[in-house]
Amino acid sequence: MTQQLILYPLLLQLLLAILLMFFWKKINTQRIISMLGSLVHLAVSIGVFAYIWNNGTQTVQAGSWEAPFGITFIADTFAITMVLLTSIAGLAVSIFSSGSVIGDRLRFGYFPIFHFLLLGLTGAFLTGDIFNLYVWFEIIIISSFVLITIGGEKAQLEGAVKYFTLNFLASMIFLTAIAVLYGLTGSLNMADLANKVAAVENRALVEITAILFLIGFGIKSAVFPLYFWLPASYHTPPSAVSAIFGGLLTKVGVYALIRVFTLIFVGDAFLDQILLVLAIFTLFSGALGALVQNNIRKVFSYLIICHIGYMIIGLGMFTEVAIAGAIFYLVHDILVKTNLFMISGLIYRIKGSNSMRALGGFYANYPKLSLLMFIPLFSLVGIPPLSGFWPKISLITASFETGSYWSLAAIIFASFITLVVIAKLWAEVFWKDAQEIPVKPKFRYYHKIKNIKRIQIVVPIVFLSMVTLYVGFGAEHIQTLATRISSELMNNQQYIDAVLNTQISE
Repeated sequence: MTQQLILYPLLLQLLLAILLMFFWKKINTQRIISMLGSLVHLAVSIGVFAYIWNNGTQTVQAGSWEAPFGITFIADTFAITMVLLTSIAGLAVSIFSSGSVIGDRLRFGYFPIFHFLLLGLTGAFLTGDIFNLYVWFEIIIISSFVLITIGGEKAQLEGAVKYFTLNFLASMIFLTAIAVLYGLTGSLNMADLANKVAAVENRALVEITAILFLIGFGIKSAVFPLYFWLPASYHTPPSAVSAIFGGLLTKVGVYALIRVFTLIFVGDAFLDQILLVLAIFTLFSGALGALVQNNIRKVFSYLIICHIGYMIIGLGMFTEVAIAGAIFYLVHDILVKTNLFMISGLIYRIKGSNSMRALGGFYANYPKLSLLMFIPLFSLVGIPPLSGFWPKISLITASFETGSYWSLAAIIFASFITLVVIAKLWAEVFWKDAQEIPVKPKFRYYHKIKNIKRIQIVVPIVFLSMVTLYVGFGAEHIQTLATRISSELMNNQQYIDAVLNTQISE
């Protein structure tokens, strides 16, 4: 029965989403249920993480159907780490939403849909079945489409159309790839596919199938040249929605890429070269895109694209050191990007604008908040000893070990441009003299809202900043975690045996 523990985070999100629907018109009750439920979910995720860390990979066969015939749920160190990060980001955004999202938007079912989104993310991380992964992706797309359109403003709807169109295309390509893979192997279980794909004689067809998966997941991850939907949509919804999108939605695509290309399509030098080329162009294009933006949220959107490149470049180099660097960066990026979009929401609530040209004087007027914002902003840059610094050491080391000097150049270039972008943002928003911004008569400025709302906006930023500081100053613990995950991914027989050798308990 202890194996069933891995389903608890999944079932809890489902319970929360359903429970919140019974309080559709009671907004304050929804706020309380969401925050308390997210706190419980974090506690459960920590407990399951500790269990997996001490006892190794655990599996559950849905309906007691033996693998590979039924749907498998599997929690290895990588999967449960992603579930834990989802619960951390989910708790922060739940609290932030309670203080920042206006009641008119909450009445359209914001909190139930928010928890359905977290349900989809948790399911995607825990599934061991490639078609079931597609199903969870569809739950994510539907939930995120509702969240991005809540409020019905023109910019939101325009961004939502771009978001949905490209992600729907990605889903179709993903589904096509699954169909081809099933035709080749007759299986959908990922552990079983790892064995059967390796035995397929027609390697050209295997490579084509792998490229289809790369395109499908690449669109969802916003990898070059498939990223244009992201900066066109992520700045349009409320900052709470952008926070969960920026922190987790692209990362589920990265998770899928890492999982599939370390388990099913392994050891193909051609595919590794494609990944490296795409990663290098992603780093360059995202960095240059961020450099020319004026809107804070658009800056962060392009930096999401840029920094996806660090993770994909680690996957492309395909060594234990490189994969460990990619995993460490994934942990760092989820926490920091979630926090940065909440910070953009706080700035907008205080000043009524996200335009860097219109802003200024933030440090003079809000020195404590400015110092708080310094943590995630310069963690993003990778100033030592903050969290963004350490994974780059692994990636740079791997670049030298593999002789991938173009990758090394791209990593250094993207790091330098990120520093320039954040320094420019800091100078414009925090150090520059305050600018005159027209007052919006009906806008609920930060100084006009209740103290409890202010607390709900600031506390999650403090929470994620503290976690980010732990990642930076306790880097040896995160490095140990990343190294263990990398070792498990590079030596995937443990994953395969855990699924295919599971005995069904009566």
